[in-house]
Amino acid sequence: MREHDRLFIGGQWTIPAGTGTIDVISPHTEEVVGRVPDGTPADMDAAVAAARAAFDHGPWPRMTPAERAEVLGRLSAIYAERQQAMADLVTEQMGSPILFSIFGQAALPQMVLQYYADLAATFTWDEERPGMLGPVTVTREPVGVVAAIYPWNVPQFTLMLKLAPALIAGCTVVAKPSPEAPLDAYLLAEWIQEAGLPPGVVNFVPAGRETGAYLVEHPGIDKVAFTGSTAAGREIGAACGRLLRPATLELGGKSAAIICQDADLDVTIEGLKMASLMNNGQACAAQTRILAPRSRYDEVADALAAMVSGLAVGDPADYGTEIGPMVARRQQERVENYIRIGQDEGAKLLTGGLTRPHDQGWYVAPTVFADVGNGMRIAREEIFGPVLVLIPYEDEDDAITIANDSDYGLGGSVWTSDVDHGVDLARRVRTGSCGVNLYVLDPNTPFGGYKSSGLGRELGPEGLNPYLEYKAIPRPTPA
Repeated sequence: MREHDRLFIGGQWTIPAGTGTIDVISPHTEEVVGRVPDGTPADMDAAVAAARAAFDHGPWPRMTPAERAEVLGRLSAIYAERQQAMADLVTEQMGSPILFSIFGQAALPQMVLQYYADLAATFTWDEERPGMLGPVTVTREPVGVVAAIYPWNVPQFTLMLKLAPALIAGCTVVAKPSPEAPLDAYLLAEWIQEAGLPPGVVNFVPAGRETGAYLVEHPGIDKVAFTGSTAAGREIGAACGRLLRPATLELGGKSAAIICQDADLDVTIEGLKMASLMNNGQACAAQTRILAPRSRYDEVADALAAMVSGLAVGDPADYGTEIGPMVARRQQERVENYIRIGQDEGAKLLTGGLTRPHDQGWYVAPTVFADVGNGMRIAREEIFGPVLVLIPYEDEDDAITIANDSDYGLGGSVWTSDVDHGVDLARRVRTGSCGVNLYVLDPNTPFGGYKSSGLGRELGPEGLNPYLEYKAIPRPTPA
């Protein structure tokens, strides 16, 4: 039992304003494994005030990028030494299989942190331009106080996409963890203290949606960075538009994996195990629409069903587990409801379905539907669980049409023996990223989506720009 009775505000562990608490429940045992304060608007006021003071009067924005990078480097080194503890904690609180957690919930966030610490040395912070009317200095300055609101599925990764660039830019941050997965924030806060970040630069207030909405509209906030559902993103985007407040929104997805006629099926199916089912299918970029040429459709269906039916489902702390539980009972019920919808729509159930793999825990049987039309709800709506739909296509033009016929545009992949041709096809897919014979997120490259998958980009140098303001300083031409 991990019990915390304080909030991390202003560099100190402070007594919360309210008495409410959040129980953290293991999705495997259905038992309470942690408890933290339920943040209130008054707590958000305190956190924003601390971040505001740290930005307006503290040393962090006034340090050089190299000086900030040195501090972030210390934090990165602490993180690198203790990744296993973070992986174990995230697995315990939200059910991610431990092998995925070691990389996706711990190593990858640390890589992002180190990437931005290193970027400080090569990024152009100031430049001289020969203006048309005289010389001009163009400088980048931190945008201010950032509200970072992030979800439960990959909490450290989605936080670090915001926290690392914000910090190297010189911003201060109020972070709101989700109520399902707040425990890792406490561990990170301890490391932040140890690394020596100035008080108020990073503040954590776990809370529910209403308090998060209060943070979004707080007058002391200069920018909002959000990862979560498209529905919530629309509300946040509308609020920020009304306030003329910049926002980065990384939202939902319904990504397509295009299997080409010449694809090596063994390699493809093994690659889709991660690309389509990572983190128990609870990933915004998961390739859950599998597009197969009609000439190989039955072959693909058999191979996909065999792979999915053979997955090891069970205790996420077990190193042999490939699929763990859904994060909460409501998520289990949501996914099972989509399985019912697929059956009602006339899709063919190849494996999985409504029989639960375990009596205890919020498990869903990994499921594959065939004979799916792209207009079906199971092909258009984000299920966020281990449910794949197999859609036939006639030729590559048809495959591109189907892939792009979506409200979303986040990820995707092309599977082929001709990599150059795969790149050509990937260029035609209207998404923020599209891999060839794999799907990965590289810290040096931008991540984000088209259409209802969000606004803006995270990762890469592009992920730093939203945390900067550009200032032009013209001056007279020297005599």
